[in-house]
Amino acid sequence: MLHVSLVLLMLLISWDVIAEELDAVPMEQAQPVISIIIDDMGHRLQDGNRALELPGAVTYAFLPHAPHARKMAEQAHASGKEVMLHLPMDAHEGEKLGPGGLSLHMTQQQFQDALASSLASVPHVVGLNNHMGSLLTRHPGAMDWLMEDVRQRGDLFFVDSRTTSLTVAEKLAREHQIPSAGRDIFLDNVREPKYIREQFQQLIRRAKIRGKAIGIGHPFPETIATLAEELEKLEESGVKLVFISETIAKRQNIPRQASLSPPQKEVKSAK
Repeated sequence: MLHVSLVLLMLLISWDVIAEELDAVPMEQAQPVISIIIDDMGHRLQDGNRALELPGAVTYAFLPHAPHARKMAEQAHASGKEVMLHLPMDAHEGEKLGPGGLSLHMTQQQFQDALASSLASVPHVVGLNNHMGSLLTRHPGAMDWLMEDVRQRGDLFFVDSRTTSLTVAEKLAREHQIPSAGRDIFLDNVREPKYIREQFQQLIRRAKIRGKAIGIGHPFPETIATLAEELEKLEESGVKLVFISETIAKRQNIPRQASLSPPQKEVKSAK
């Protein structure tokens, strides 16, 4: 009799847990969503302009102080697109950071000054993600400095590009109560249309499993041409393209599940 009572108690507890998880999922999130960020915007004028022509709710991440960043960010905003800052951070292999980059050798004040200058160089920024960063994003102290400054601004979100499996960037962003998320798929580690198309389909599959997924690509001609084709057909898949801010807002309501696979090997421009 005692055994039966224990079984019934365990079943009741299990059902309570399941019910709480179901209650945490709003009904309007039934349709899977994807977000696509195009990184490295602002340097190559022709490629950047082609990227801005992509249909739908595509988000664009601009490198600070890049020669065409301000003009292109204005164009993106005027077209109803979402603008992010693509903030350079130290890479494990030691690649040159470029203007506005964050380094382990900086003081906290230098971090703050670099972020302020970078944000001022790109108009209409609503969030930021890391360019490179396979070294810096694994250091809690550096990420704590960055996220404290972002938190104090109060109007930005953060996307961890996840250029290393050792990253703590998203974790620190959450600890500072900054709306945040992590990249799921890199679309163009290989600049071949077939590979990019396969990665896009993997992004869709992941969204269908988890409800939402984030992909990052670059303004390569191969990437833009392939995405233009695939996005035109997206409605047929039952998945919706939304701005990254919307995906982040949805993710705050649902505990993030463990990744289905470890971070992929990144191209140099994404470290």
